Amino acid sequence: MPLLALLIIVGVLLFFGGRFIVSTLHKRRLLRRPLTADQRAMIAACVPLSRRLPAQLRPRYEGKINLFLDQVEVFGYEGVEVTEAMRLSIAAQACLLIAGTTAWYDSLRTILLYPSAFRSMQKRREGYVIRERNQTRLGESWRYGPVILSWQHSREGAEDADDGKNVVIHEFAHQLDGLSGDVNGVPTLAQGQSFAQWEAVFLDAYTRLVADVARGTRSVIDGYGATNHQEFFAVCTEVFFERPTDLKAEEPALYAQFSTLFQMDPAAW
Repeated sequence: MPLLALLIIVGVLLFFGGRFIVSTLHKRRLLRRPLTADQRAMIAACVPLSRRLPAQLRPRYEGKINLFLDQVEVFGYEGVEVTEAMRLSIAAQACLLIAGTTAWYDSLRTILLYPSAFRSMQKRREGYVIRERNQTRLGESWRYGPVILSWQHSREGAEDADDGKNVVIHEFAHQLDGLSGDVNGVPTLAQGQSFAQWEAVFLDAYTRLVADVARGTRSVIDGYGATNHQEFFAVCTEVFFERPTDLKAEEPALYAQFSTLFQMDPAAW
């Protein structure tokens, strides 16, 4: 190999290797850095659920919020002016899901904020025909980003920490679900967590919800979760964080699986 070509290859490797090292060190610094007093106050005011987080989880939680704010840009649409408090509110809610684990939203770079519910064109294949229809939505999550949110419903969902409805947690549950390679209700499980047991418990609870919806029976899990497995996972994640004692009472085996997955026990907070 000519010397010039060799030098070029070495230079390219050193360039990209250096960028990787700098990026890794930057992420580590962010993950170790605590939030400021002002940031903590804004999060406590906007996301009361965050106040319940146990002390041992807070350093990792705050570090992930720092990394989220550094990695993800939030853009406002239709007149929405994005403030620091809005960015902190979304970051704090999204990072609740991963405060107990090493999971991270690797591919997410963009969040789009609409003032309220927005119209979205949905495509569905029926045989050889692709049908399109406009739907009104509160949130939307794409596997590699972006996440699209109604700011009104994101704010209201955060302010009421006990109703089991939180659009940010719902959409970021889809993001977490997708880290396994597909959005199908089977996220990357915790180390040592049995897939067979997850599947059995998950499908059993899902079947019960579908039957409850058909009979008109109320459940702690919103009926929207009966739509499919991925929506069931997202809806259960909302309930796990906002109504954990009710979920544990109604679906103890499912609660235990979610507790293992997220490496936390919000019913005990």
